[in-house]
Parts: sequence; structure tokens; C-alpha cells
Amino acid sequence: MTTASEVSSDATAIRPWRRWVPLILLCVALLVWATDQLVKNWVVTSLPEGVTVPVLGDALRWHFVRNPGAAFSLASGSTWIFTILAVVVVCVILWQIRRLRSIAWSVFLGLLLGGVLGNLTDRLTREPGFPEGHVIDFISTPWMWLGFTEAIYNIADIGIVSGMILFILITLFGLPIDGRTRAQARAAEEAAAEAKAASKAVSKPAADASSGTETPTRPDSEDGHAAP
Repeated sequence: MTTASEVSSDATAIRPWRRWVPLILLCVALLVWATDQLVKNWVVTSLPEGVTVPVLGDALRWHFVRNPGAAFSLASGSTWIFTILAVVVVCVILWQIRRLRSIAWSVFLGLLLGGVLGNLTDRLTREPGFPEGHVIDFISTPWMWLGFTEAIYNIADIGIVSGMILFILITLFGLPIDGRTRAQARAAEEAAAEAKAASKAVSKPAADASSGTETPTRPDSEDGHAAP
């Protein structure tokens, strides 16, 4: 007979190779961060600041600017706030690595981590100085009109946006971060419910026995016989 604990163990079992899944996160993050920083260094040394250089006509252009705000040059003037938020995001992602067993989640978090680290590196190392350095933006796509400004961004921003798109898909498909399938998750929930019910069934008789009252005995009379 299979016990509830055995069912729960089978339902939550993780394939051994999934323990290496966090490496995917680190590799994706490193790739995004390194590419972002290498390209930004090329931009700083090779492109004139503030000058538009057509690449694919008006569809894609280089336009080097220093951005004190968030992605796509939004919310300029709050650099230190975004620096703090970036540090918090990095800490949360690193904390989640211990639970990570899903490839999809690894790619999502890797894209997000690499993008956040790319822009955070700029804020910590570039002018005007720590911790309010300006982020290097250079990709201009006029057709991506944001309603109030032209979209100018960088590789790190692409990583962040790509990661968020993947997160939406992960949410729609209901993929858990620990790599379990829906069937495994459902089996684990059922096993936990059965174990809880079994625990209650065992503890209730014990509680009843411990709370029961003893039948009082009648004291003996002086002649040794029980009092009526």
C-alpha cells in the first residue's frame, strides 16, 4: 500500500539534472551583461554623442545619448532611485536561485538579471559618478513611438523587456519555478491534503482519550464494605 508520504515524495521529486538549471540563469545573465558592456564601450569610443547615424534607414539608427533615467530614457532625474531598485532586484533574483529548477524561469531571470546588471554597472561606474552614473543608450527605432518621446535604448533594456515577455508566457502556461509539471503539483497538493486528513484522524482519538473523565469510586465504609 502506498502511503501519503510516498505519494508526496514522488510528486515533488526533481530530476537530478534539474539541479544544474541555475547555471542557465548565470550563463544567460553573463551573456547579456557582457554583450551590453562591450557594445556600450564601442559606442562611447566610436559614435559622436547626440548625432543620429542611420543603419537601416529610419527603421534602425544609432543615436548615442547618456540617460539619467530608466529604460527608454524614462523618468530622468531619479537616477539614485533606480540604482536602489536595481540592487533590490538583483538580490531578489539571487535569493530565488535556491528554488530554481525550471529552464523557462532560468532564462527569464537570466535575461532580467543581465539587463539590470548592465544598466546598474553604468550607474555605478560612468559619469557623473557613483551612484548616479548615466546609462548609455544608443539604439533608436522611431517606429517604436512611446507617445511622448522617441524610443532610445540599449542591449540591457532589450534583455529586460525580453525577460518580461517570457514571464508573461510563463504565467499564462502556469509553469512553476521549481520545475514541476501541473500533474506533479496537483499530486503534491492532493498528497498533502491526504496527509493532513490522516494526521487529524490519528490525533483526534488520542485527544479524546486524554480529555476523558474517570468514573469516581465510592469510598469504603468503616466496616470494609463499600458505602451504598
